[in-house]
Amino acid sequence: MSDIKKMYSTILGDSFPMDMTISFGDQKLVYRKKTWKIKSPDGTIDERGVRYGENPDQEAALYELINGNLTLGDCRFIEPGNGLVSAIAVEDMLQVGKHPGKINLTDIDNGLNIIKYLMNKPAAVILKHNNPCGAAYGDTPAIAFNRALRCDRIAAFGGAVVLNRACDKDTAELLARNYLEVVCAPEFENGSLDILKKSKNLRIIRIGGIDRLSDFEKFRFVDFKSLIDGGIIVQQSAVNSICSIADLKPAIATWQGKEYRCERQPTARELDDMIFGWAVEHGVTSNSVLYVKDGCTVGIGTGEQDRVGVAEIAVHKAYIKYADILCFDAHGIGYADLKLAIAQGKRKMAEKDSIDQKVQHDHAGLLRSVMISDAFFPFRDGADVGIAQGVSAILQAGGSMRDFETVEACNEKQPQVAMMFTGQRSFKH
Repeated sequence: MSDIKKMYSTILGDSFPMDMTISFGDQKLVYRKKTWKIKSPDGTIDERGVRYGENPDQEAALYELINGNLTLGDCRFIEPGNGLVSAIAVEDMLQVGKHPGKINLTDIDNGLNIIKYLMNKPAAVILKHNNPCGAAYGDTPAIAFNRALRCDRIAAFGGAVVLNRACDKDTAELLARNYLEVVCAPEFENGSLDILKKSKNLRIIRIGGIDRLSDFEKFRFVDFKSLIDGGIIVQQSAVNSICSIADLKPAIATWQGKEYRCERQPTARELDDMIFGWAVEHGVTSNSVLYVKDGCTVGIGTGEQDRVGVAEIAVHKAYIKYADILCFDAHGIGYADLKLAIAQGKRKMAEKDSIDQKVQHDHAGLLRSVMISDAFFPFRDGADVGIAQGVSAILQAGGSMRDFETVEACNEKQPQVAMMFTGQRSFKH
């Protein structure tokens, strides 16, 4: 067992050069490998790069753009010196904890990728393995984080938290009650660091550029995918073009000369949740379906091969997580721990029955939520999954030959379900 633990604690050296140049025709981008000089407990200074890649036996390196500004079609790289994750300096690593690895950095990056569309009020995103497990708005950063945490307290264990406002003492107190790998914010107010630093392995990272994240909506970058034979696919990065209610399109379909349209229009709350949900969807691995309500995720289904399956997975997760948070509120332990305690004769079955009944009564918080799909529904059965749980509105890309069936499904339900189209899909792989 000690050898296994050592595997995760070892900091690898790497074979990657200090400089990297990428040429696109006559344009060149110059990168410098990111290293940090960090004081060890014994007082010595170590210069370290990325801890390791996706697994402990994979060398990795982080490179920051230091020269060149690519213009390639719609791609306009940011000016050197205006970076975010790649520009993290030693003084921004307010507590190193375990030295950051590739997954920590990409979790932060995807959190920024989502939260750049949520800058109008305090918001928090919790990520695990590069997918959000909870995202929420709040009147304060503390409320936003707490709402995001309650979406999925289980998956948040060992997660990365990205805040779009300064971390204050109230937020720090809530963060400190949970086991987290990373906390990232534009700033940390007086007293907050003292609270967070009680967890010695927590990585606390300040990224001042979060305050200007909305500027990054304008930039496409070149996205690289390396193939196993050494080849490379390059693509432009995705851009979310659904940033306001005005960007949404009515759900209208035509089939065999007949026009079909949703009879109920979405409410102001549903429209707001559509915009919020589509922003979160932008950072979720496809195929994906999620449910949101009142500026907060309820269930997130990621990376499934079929749209019915992922809609069902998001529902299944919502039920599990809702039972867990109800149990934690009532008894201070998770739902799985309660079941174990019952099996051991330490708790009563009535406690579990009470929770189960409330979960079923509330449909795990899915009632009147908004269902978000990152592409069109090729058949109505995917939408039917959410409709059966009591969603009040649906947002999808639209464009299926069978859109009329999904429109009919919305109109058949009593009360009727509203639906809007984006005209844009949001795939992420």
